[in-house]
Amino acid sequence: MDIETLRHLLLCCAIVNYAILTVWFLAFVGFHDGIHRLHSRWFRLTPERFDVVSYAGMAVYKIGVLLFNLVPWLALTWLGPAGA
Repeated sequence: MDIETLRHLLLCCAIVNYAILTVWFLAFVGFHDGIHRLHSRWFRLTPERFDVVSYAGMAVYKIGVLLFNLVPWLALTWLGPAGA
């Protein structure tokens, strides 16, 4: 796999992962009560704790996307052909 293919793959992965994160956030905002009711059947979660867990999950996911997709893509983009 050459550098251009890897750069393209990392950018595509970042876009897909941010789309997943956006859908997750929109579902959380739009269907908050329904999702909370569903999860409170399985776990004893107050609405406040559910919010904390949800936002923490989104934060960890976002950090993972940054570290594993965007940072390598930026490094390969800035290095360019001279760094290869």
